[in-house]
Order: sequence, then C-alpha cells, then structure tokens
Amino acid sequence: MHAQEIRDRFVRFFAERGHRHVPSSSLVPEGDPTLFFANAGMVQFKGVFTGEEVRDYSRAVTVQKCMRVSGKHNDLENVGFTARHHTLFEMLGNFSFGDYFKRDAIAFAWELLTQGYGLPVDRLWVTVFTADDEAYGLWRDLGVPPERIARCGEKDNFWAMGDTGPCGPCSEIFWDLGEDFLPDGEPDPWGRGHDAGRYLEIWNLVFMQYERAAGGELTPLPRPSIDTGMGLERLASVLQGKRSNWDTDEFQALVALESTISGVPYGRAFETDASLKVIADHARAAAFLVADGVMPSNEGRGYVLRRVMRRAIRHGVKLGIERPFLHEVASKVVDLMGPAYPELEGRRAFLVKAIHAEERAFRETLTRGLSLLDEAFAREEVRGGRSLPGQEVFVLHDTFGFPPDLTAVIARERGFEVDMVGYDQAMEEQRQRGREAWKGSGEEAGAGGAWSGLAREGVVTEFLGYEGERARGRVIRLLRDGAEVPSARAGEEVDVVLDRTPFYAESGGQVGDTGTLLGPGGEVEVLDTRRAPASAAIVHRGRVVSGLVAEGVELDAVVDAARRADVMRNHTATHLLHAALRATLGPHVQQKGSLVAPDRLRFDYSHFEPLTAEQLRAVEEAVNEEVRKATATRRRVTSYQEALASGAIALFGEKYGDQVRVVEVPGFSTELCGGIHCENTGQVGLFKVVSETGVAAGVRRIEAVTGRGAEALLRDLDRGRRDLAALLKVPEAEVHARVEKLLEERRGLQRQVDELRQEVLTGGGGGPVAREVAGVKVLAREIQGADPRELRALGDRFLEALGRGVVVLGIRDDEKATLLVKVSADLTDRVHAGRMVNELARMVGGRGGGRPDMAQAGGQLPGGLPQAIEKAHDLVAAALEG
Repeated sequence: MHAQEIRDRFVRFFAERGHRHVPSSSLVPEGDPTLFFANAGMVQFKGVFTGEEVRDYSRAVTVQKCMRVSGKHNDLENVGFTARHHTLFEMLGNFSFGDYFKRDAIAFAWELLTQGYGLPVDRLWVTVFTADDEAYGLWRDLGVPPERIARCGEKDNFWAMGDTGPCGPCSEIFWDLGEDFLPDGEPDPWGRGHDAGRYLEIWNLVFMQYERAAGGELTPLPRPSIDTGMGLERLASVLQGKRSNWDTDEFQALVALESTISGVPYGRAFETDASLKVIADHARAAAFLVADGVMPSNEGRGYVLRRVMRRAIRHGVKLGIERPFLHEVASKVVDLMGPAYPELEGRRAFLVKAIHAEERAFRETLTRGLSLLDEAFAREEVRGGRSLPGQEVFVLHDTFGFPPDLTAVIARERGFEVDMVGYDQAMEEQRQRGREAWKGSGEEAGAGGAWSGLAREGVVTEFLGYEGERARGRVIRLLRDGAEVPSARAGEEVDVVLDRTPFYAESGGQVGDTGTLLGPGGEVEVLDTRRAPASAAIVHRGRVVSGLVAEGVELDAVVDAARRADVMRNHTATHLLHAALRATLGPHVQQKGSLVAPDRLRFDYSHFEPLTAEQLRAVEEAVNEEVRKATATRRRVTSYQEALASGAIALFGEKYGDQVRVVEVPGFSTELCGGIHCENTGQVGLFKVVSETGVAAGVRRIEAVTGRGAEALLRDLDRGRRDLAALLKVPEAEVHARVEKLLEERRGLQRQVDELRQEVLTGGGGGPVAREVAGVKVLAREIQGADPRELRALGDRFLEALGRGVVVLGIRDDEKATLLVKVSADLTDRVHAGRMVNELARMVGGRGGGRPDMAQAGGQLPGGLPQAIEKAHDLVAAALEG
C-alpha cells in the first residue's frame, strides 16, 4: 500500500464517520509564539481544545505536516542513523471536540487498523494509563487478551498540553515486528525481555478529560475530547513490510534519485547509506518549509532551515557530489507529495530556485571554510595538538560565515576536539564590544518610564485621523525629560498626550504625522507622533514655539496636510507594489518589512534572487497601470477570519486582534492595514523604482518614490543627462553609446597593462628558471614589486609552466613577508605544501599552513626571505628522500 493510499484511506474512513476533513495547517503555527513549528496534529486545534475558539464541526480528521528540530523534540542529530527518526514527518489524526470519547476512539482505531488496513490482530499490542480501568475494559471488550495490554505510568501514558490546562490519560497501539527488527530505543512495556525496538508504537490515543490547575489538582472537563496521532512513515513501514521507514516507497524514490546523482548505490555501506537518508529527509523538510514561507537566515526558523539544508549539502559533499543537487531532490519531493499538499506544487518553481540559490552560496562558504580548516588542522598537527582553539572557530564563523556546529562535525571526523568554551567566550566578548559601541538616543530612554506609566494608568487617545486632518483635543498629559509636568513654556521640548487627535502614530511601517497644536495661550510644533508602548495613548513629540501649554487646556490639533498626502501616496503605492510583485514573481512573495515616509517608500519582501530588468519593469508598469485607473480604495473593519476568507493578505508572523481593518484596491490588492491611504489610486500620481537590492538571504528590498518625490527624481535624472552630454560633448541621445565606447577602450588598455605586468613579474617570456631536486623541478624565487593578492595567480602560472614540480614564491610588502607553496597533484603524497610553508614561515618570524597542494604563510621579518627561499630546496629534497 503506497503512502498516498494510506493517507486517502485514513481520511476516507473518518470522513465516512462524520469527521470534517481539515487540510494540514502551515508548519509555522499561526498566532502561537510558544512553538517554532507545528510538531503534532493537534496544534491547529489548540484554541478549540482550550475553549478559546469555536468551529462549526465537532469531529475532524487531518494529515498534518510536522517538524521536530528544536526544543525538547529535536531529532536532527539522529536523522539518518536510526530507523525511524525524521525532521519532517506526517501525523494522521482524528479529533473529537466534546463529541465522542474513549469508547468510539478505541473502536475506530481498532476497526481501521484491523479491517481498513488489514493488520493481523495477533501482532497488535496496547498500553493504557495505570489507573485507566475504563480504557483497559474497552480493549478487553474488543478481544485484546490481557497479556497484550500493559498498564504504564504517567511518564509514558498521561498527556498534558502544559503545566496547566487540558490533560488526560492516553492509550498507545504497538506493532510487534517479530524477530526481524532493528533496535531503535522503543520501550518493551510488557516486560517480555525483548530488545528495545521489537514493539513499534504506531498510534497514540489521548483522552483529554481533565483540567489541571496551578497547584496540580485535576478537575473533570465538562466536555471531554479526543486527540489522536499516528505517524504515517511508521504505518507505511508496517503496511509495506519494511524494517525501516527509509525503505518505504516515498523515501526510496528520493534515495534512488540521490544515488543517480552521486553514483553511490544504496545498501553499500552504513556511512553512505546514512548520508543518502539524511539528504532524503532534509530535502523534504526544506521543500515544505520554503513552501510555507520560511527562508534561510541566521535567526529563528530561518536558521533552523539553514542548518537542515547545510547538513544535507555537507552529506552530499561526503558522497562526492561536487555540484548543487538539493534542489533536484526537493523537486522530486514535490512530485511525490504534491498531490497530498497542493501548496508544494503551487510553489515548486520558487522553492527549487530558493534552495538552489542557498546551496550555491553555501558551497562557496564550504569550499573556503574547508580550506581554512585544513590550514588550521595542519598548524595544530605541527604543534602536536589535537584540539582546535576556540578563537579559530570564532574567526571561521564571524569572518567567513562557517557554522561552528559544522566545524565541530568536521573536526570530529578528522580526530580533533573543538574548544567550544573558548568559542563561546570569544562570541561573548564580541557581543560586549557591540553593547559598548551602541549609542541609544537617550531621549527614548528618558521617556520610557513616563510612557510606560501611561499604559499602567489606562490612558487612552481616540484616533480621528481616518476622518480628517484637524480635530480638537484636551491635554491629558504633558511629559518633559521623562517626567510628568503641569505645563511647558516656549523653547521647551515636550510630549503631549490628548484625549482625541487626528495625528497618526508611527505604526506598521508608516511614519508618524507632524503638524501643530494650537491653543489660546501657546503653540506646539509636532515633530513626530508615537504610540506609547503597550498603550492606547498617542504621544505628540514636539517643541513649544510660543506661549505656554498646560494640562487640561483644549488645543486644535492640525496635521501637516501636504506631508500626510505624500505619506498616503507612498502607503497606497506600497500595497500596489506588494500585489504587483506577487503577480509578477509568484505567491511566495511576502512582506518582510517596510518604511512609508513622505519622501520615499521602502519595501522588503521574500525572494531569493535579484529581479531582472524585465521583471522590475513589469512590476513598475503594473503599479502605474493601476494608478492610471484611479480606482477608488475601500476600507472596512471586520473579523480577522472573515478578512482572511475574503482573500486579504496578513503580514507573516504579525499578531492580529479579533477585529481588523482591511484596505482594498478592488480587483488588485487586499491587505490588513491600519494606515492612512489615498481615496483613489490616481492620487499616487506616478510610481518610480529607485533601487532593488538584497538585505539578507532570501530577502530583497525595493526603494521607490511617488508623486512629488517621483517628479523631483525625474528632474534630477534629466539634469544629470544634460550635464553628462555636455561633459562628453555629444547630443543627449548619444550619451549611452559614447560611454560604452569609452568603457571598451578602458578595458582594452587595462588588459594591456595586466599582460605587461605579468611579463615583468615572471621575468619575461623565457619561462621560469627551476632547479632540479631528486628528479623534481623546484622553482623558488622572490618576486619584486608584486601585490600579495597576485601571489596565487603567479603561483598557478609558474606551476603551469613547470608542468610537474614545486613552486615556492616570496614577496615583501610593508615590512612583512608572504610565502606561497604550490605542489603539483602527483607529488602531494610526498611533498605537503602546508607542512612545508610552516617550516619556511619560521625563518620570516611567522607561521602558516594549508592544503597538501597549496599553502600560504606570513611573517614580520622580511629579512629572512632569501634564506627561506633557499631552504625550500632542502625541504623538498628531505621530503622526497623520506
């Protein structure tokens, strides 16, 4: 029975028994900051079980994608080396929300396993909670003999959502693998003396019947519920008669592709089999995570994805795969699992490109890092040590981006220990330097205490800015230098809190309004508007320009209308840009950050590569086409669920309340947004992209201008073109052609200079002069006037001229000496460049190391360079004789 049939049969069985088939939720739990990833089928129903959410069904069935790579459920290091550990796995589950309870849950499970899937009853064993006589009796009623029912304690058979909340006993169903099983740490609850692993847990039935209080007391729930989970991969191994999950159909399809790519057959050796398994598992995880909007990065979920991908790539390198390959395996994942998870097929092109881009970048890091590690290992071997210093690990990570966990893995493979204590110390010292270098504004810190008091006192400002730019409000707080004051005079900086205001407080990327507060006795120039943390109070930050303002007086709050109009143009354009990017690039595009200011807009979005000129032009044209339509915008307040159901886009990872504001450009864009927008798209005027750049792995940034900002940009561009034409003494229409011609002339001259310089440095066209040592050509010389950056290129050129032999080059630069040793591939088993350069480096007051074929070193005593060059011949002779 193939995996897809197992899924279909499970869903069909419960759907026929009144269960709503609910699609798998995202791996990223919506609105649940306590979880990195969904790690069980019940995660999307957590609110239903706790009573915080009500749905229009009381029975549900799901096939849920899950991840266990963080926290206490972290199986990463076991993956590939055991029979049943995975990062991504599928959980088959049926749920009852106050509907049926133990009797039906147990009966359903038994019927499906024995009749639906046809498993023989004599190989099924069960466990119950030690005090759960009801469950024990129900299993006995179904004919399960007492000797195949084990009572277990709270550790194994009592489930709880947390320290407090819903909880209850559970009953687990096991499959007897018989004598032919793979030990895998599974328990033997029946005490029959079997090795761990013979009994395979396949299904867990949780009977949620109690509420646990903070003191530990258990109170029966008024509506007991059911939460069950069965691992698809385990069930597939049983139904397909396999000893290991890895031998089931979908995993084997991935492994077969990997074997074709690597040329390494499955089943040849434990180590290579482990690598093939790791890649299969991690390709699944990467495909699903990227499809769910997670991108490789150095923090949070993105860092978990990056670790998983890099682990897979590293195992590919161990198999001898020298090119990017993981994207091909991920595409095969889509072939296999796309029918069950349509989001995979919908984002195939994006996830393949994103994974390919990450692997290309990491392979560059890996190549450089491995070379540096080889040099570090060589230095330690010369010293006679077997421990990599923490400072070396830190430099690899901080300067070259080489992950410390990967350094540790490679070090273990080479027989080295790693000083992780030293690494942690170096990292903490860097953090301390960063903290000391950081300069806060001081102003924010001073206001912090007083601002937090606004939240404690429940101060509220009614926002009237959606209706207009002018309103009358009473002063309810005045703050100066972080303290509450009764009044403020001309020349003093002050924070003013009104009971009502049209001023928009900075939020959602939109900057705060500026303007004036006018009263009978004074005037305040508002320079910025903020919302007090965790508060409904709006703070007007400004300066008293005349007279006096005091608590209790009424002021006319007047927003700078021209500036707000500029901000509104940029905010509406940001929504249009987001929609245009999704239409042009695909639905994987998600907002990652934004700035909406009066003079420009900045939009960060998820994408893995720079936009082409054609894509950028298409995006810009799509926005301006919508601007020309002058479509009236719509704004409404509705429930969060209704907004999403209508197609509104919510910001990834943002927390929303029950009621949300929706801003819509009919037929083009619908987003949740609390900002201020144009009445129609025509008010944007003109949209012009200024730049498109990368800001992080998988995150791009577009900066653009609209309205008056766009007009100013076009004037500047026009003036620049006229000035350039005058400088080049050509008509404006011929500027581009003239610049291209000048650049081509410059490139030709630069090539001539480079060729002449190489001739000078290598001594002309007569070829290098080498000395023969024990039948091997050795070229050892000091190069006058060369730059250290040219040394490797010169070494390559000399070795190519020799054909076979050893090249040793030295240069002096600013009272320093640099040495390079290169050895042809056929001699590296006898002459090791790394060890040789370390010996020579001592003569110039330094040290070094590197690979067998190439190594570099430096020192502070350039006067020793001639002796080092001469010594090279002796070292080659000694190595060849040895």
